[in-house]
Amino acid sequence: MNYRPSPFAGLPPVTKNLLIINALFLLATWVLRGSFGIDLSNYLGLYFPLSENFHPAQFGTYMFMHADFMHLFFNMFALFMFGRVLETYWGPKKFFLYYTITGIGAGVIQLIFKYIDYNSAIALLSEEQIAIVYEQGAAALREYKNFTNPDMRDFNLVLNGGMVGASGAVFGILLAFGMLFPNTELMLLFPPIPIKAKYFVIIYGVAELFMGVANFSFDNVAHWAHLGGMIFGFILIKYWDKKGI
Repeated sequence: MNYRPSPFAGLPPVTKNLLIINALFLLATWVLRGSFGIDLSNYLGLYFPLSENFHPAQFGTYMFMHADFMHLFFNMFALFMFGRVLETYWGPKKFFLYYTITGIGAGVIQLIFKYIDYNSAIALLSEEQIAIVYEQGAAALREYKNFTNPDMRDFNLVLNGGMVGASGAVFGILLAFGMLFPNTELMLLFPPIPIKAKYFVIIYGVAELFMGVANFSFDNVAHWAHLGGMIFGFILIKYWDKKGI
């Protein structure tokens, strides 16, 4: 009798369970949406606090939700590659704490900058238009619709557009790997050249800062959340170093 090893064999427990849980959440999203017309993202994604969809628990749930398979794949691939190294180095409890804090921190940073977008968007609308968006906007997005007026459309996306994904926590993991193993060489895919982890992290951080400041909202990527995960990760690592934890 032949036994094939599990694809999760050798993975530390937190990394393994995070991979499984994230995959199960996407599967549940597909099943509920296809069979019952229920979109879990409307409940578990992270929404602006003034949206009718917002709930404080979303700061913890949004990082387990993903838009599609490729979104999940790239986040989980990074978690698999770098998370297992950090968990082995730190231990499960410390790694899980780091992952959770950076994920929540990423959401906080994203909403702070979304508040700036909120004020910019609301300034372009009349009181009547604002009231209409508040009354009808969330329901419209749940039906994959939006307003034809561009200012109302943009305001609705700020107010009622949700954020999903583990990217914030994953960027925190990339930051930690670069700080703890700065001279480890990574092989890029495009272009296929080696680069030290510390330079890889710096390039990613600068790129996210640029795209956040440039307000690349059209690419549907939460750049400030990515940067937020790195910021919270940096602060947490420095705090642990100071306290000798």
